[in-house]
Amino acid sequence: MEPALNINGLDEVEYQLIASIQNGLPITARPYAEVSNKLGVSEEEVVERISSLIKRGVFKRFGIVVRHHELGYRENAMVVWDIADKDVQTMGNKIKTYPFITLCYRRPRQLPEWRYNLFCMIHGKSRDEVTQLLQEMISENDWCDMPHEVLFSKRRFKQCAANYISQPGIKT
Repeated sequence: MEPALNINGLDEVEYQLIASIQNGLPITARPYAEVSNKLGVSEEEVVERISSLIKRGVFKRFGIVVRHHELGYRENAMVVWDIADKDVQTMGNKIKTYPFITLCYRRPRQLPEWRYNLFCMIHGKSRDEVTQLLQEMISENDWCDMPHEVLFSKRRFKQCAANYISQPGIKT
């Protein structure tokens, strides 16, 4: 089976590294050390190779997938805003400073059906908490007149990391 990643320019250790971490780092005090033991290289080499893969654009992003539900956050809402295009960057930068905001991004409007161009996600332990956090953010910034909608999630989908490599014989 062909890998899901263009492997041109990857050496065997990088290929094995990608395959071993694509479904997440081990949840241990020293995850890179555990990966290094599996690959037979030093912990420092694992960190350097991941950094190189990021710099070379093999990985576009490298981070964690947080499963909020398992941490007690049972409610979440996507807040969609209709913001003047000239103000989106400024408002987005302000929104993302709040610790309860987990995503904040701009999307093109889809007029006439969809007028919203700025999106942010708020997670909370209850619907009331999410609503309260949003109202605090709106009040603190005097955004009472900013058109927006609050879209609470109705169901949860499986969250998973990107699958870069599919190779028989590699446990990922």
